[in-house]
Amino acid sequence: MMELRDITFRYDDDTTRVLDHVELTVENGELVVLAGPTGAGKSTLLAVVAGLVPAFTGGTLTGDVVLDGESVIDRPARERAHTVGYVGQNPPAWFVTDTVEEELAFGMEQLGLPAPTMRRRVEETLDLLGIADLRHRDLRTLSGGQQQRVAIGSVLTAHPRLLVLDEPTSALDPTAAEDVLATLARLVHDLGVSVLVAEHRLERVVPFADRLCLLGADPARPGTLRVGDPGEILQDASIAPPIVELGRLAGWQPLPLTVRDARRLAGPLKARLAAVVPDETVADPAPGQQLRQVRRGPVAETRRLSVAYGRTPAVREVDLTLHAGTVTALMGRNGAGKSTLMWALQGRHRPVGGRVRVAGADPGSLRPEQRRATTGLVPQSPADLLYLETVREECEAADRTAHAEPGTCGGLLDRLAPGVEPDQHPRDLSEGQRLALAVAVVLTARPRLLLLDEPTRGLDYPAKRQLAKILRELAVEPEAERAVLIATHDVEFVAQVADDLVVLAEGEVVSSGPVAHAITESPAFAPQVTKVLGPGWLRVEDVAAALAAPEVVR
Repeated sequence: MMELRDITFRYDDDTTRVLDHVELTVENGELVVLAGPTGAGKSTLLAVVAGLVPAFTGGTLTGDVVLDGESVIDRPARERAHTVGYVGQNPPAWFVTDTVEEELAFGMEQLGLPAPTMRRRVEETLDLLGIADLRHRDLRTLSGGQQQRVAIGSVLTAHPRLLVLDEPTSALDPTAAEDVLATLARLVHDLGVSVLVAEHRLERVVPFADRLCLLGADPARPGTLRVGDPGEILQDASIAPPIVELGRLAGWQPLPLTVRDARRLAGPLKARLAAVVPDETVADPAPGQQLRQVRRGPVAETRRLSVAYGRTPAVREVDLTLHAGTVTALMGRNGAGKSTLMWALQGRHRPVGGRVRVAGADPGSLRPEQRRATTGLVPQSPADLLYLETVREECEAADRTAHAEPGTCGGLLDRLAPGVEPDQHPRDLSEGQRLALAVAVVLTARPRLLLLDEPTRGLDYPAKRQLAKILRELAVEPEAERAVLIATHDVEFVAQVADDLVVLAEGEVVSSGPVAHAITESPAFAPQVTKVLGPGWLRVEDVAAALAAPEVVR
């Protein structure tokens, strides 16, 4: 159906090949997952298929792109649109209309489809993606996850034969992500649609994959692509979901790719763990255990906080206390009010009821420079924080503004996303690299209250582990008296980094408490290790530490 033949690409001012002699075939009715380190070139490869590279990026592209046996390497994106549907990482950047219904119809209008056909397909897509209640909503008022689903829907209405999706579940809550992936699976199985999807959260997509492609896995040969059966590729891949890492630790063969498969193999491992008595001698305890040891006084508090957009309530009478020395995760369905609560803590959104205090002051009453020293927020669109010409200039400006040692921001960036060139323009970075830069800029100031809205979008597993380590170190600094609040849908990241968990629904707190307890209350928010081994086990590292401890006769 689609072939990439000997594809090589590099930017004009760079001798390094982003794509190096890539060969890939996607058959009819096949779901292929593309994975790889942050900045490896996954988005570039997808854009080559869609016809966006090099037309909109510059650079030198060689090789051939073949659709249904016909070369389309020289055809512009608009001439591939009836066959290839493309959804990028940042949906708002692709919207061209004002409302959900108009956006779903726009692509069909450009293809000249009859009005009855357009009406029927819009209704089908609204139901398929569960967004019928958003039909008349202004696109600018939607949450990030809602925008993601509308972007996917706007492509589906054109009935393309090949869907090309760049991190389609990154902004979705676990339930919504499962719904979208199940929808894609139905399209593949029932209609024969082919899907090529790039995704960092492999725990979500690997169970649906027919084949897995690993790009840039070999540091000695960046830009090369390895293709095969998911189980075979993940045997030794440095990027693997927790369930695969658990299988490697336990010596399971073949490696499980689903929770169901892992449960069938977990009996002996559970018996070994039952012989270990958890105590303070077990190495590397869960991060929540470390953080609770240093919990100090409150840094931020809300009391009966309510925020509204016009007459629409977004946050309803929320009581929240964030203690110094803790990392708190904020979870909930898309549109639950997580981002609104964070902006209220930052001072941008004024409450319609209740009060907010950060370091004893109302953040909304502080001058901008005072607010930056008190509260640092990394928004869902990290590019909003970046305005200079090069990565080096962004880092140097962050160091000066924060009165930090020269190189502080650059050091943080290198830990989060190694290999980012200092002379690159921030707009030329991958989505994950751009996010890492924005996080590094904010972290350089070391604010009392650190707020991060979906900080793991675009980050691979090693980068997320580094981010978790940095956030834990920042939280426990005794002289800083700092609290960290993270709004995220990434349950595996929450298991790594969080001390406490707060769950919102329709703007209200429906659950809160220590993460080890709260994260297991709902199956949707439970990490893979918990689903396999039961409550009390959150991370593969915890299992490894327990197995390394001596057995105790009960």
